[in-house]
Amino acid sequence: MPRVCPLTGKKTSFGKQRTYRGQKIVKGGFGLKPTGITRRMFKPNLQKINVILEGKPVRAAVSTKAIRTGMVVKPLKRKYGYTRARKQAGTA
Repeated sequence: MPRVCPLTGKKTSFGKQRTYRGQKIVKGGFGLKPTGITRRMFKPNLQKINVILEGKPVRAAVSTKAIRTGMVVKPLKRKYGYTRARKQAGTA
């Protein structure tokens, strides 16, 4: 299962971690020199929750940004609690 949010499209991105040594020129040194550059990963914060996707409740890994901004429509806990308006909103 890939680490991709189905709603926002967030996925793993790559970058570098840089390590410096030396004293800053402002403090009387010769400047900072990079001594170690290693590759690293930035993984999205995905949470497994029940979501209505394409009209059906599905358990999906969704980013926390999608949850916070309200992009996620969660299904109701009980089926007998559905109203006609809620059912149409879930399918749309």
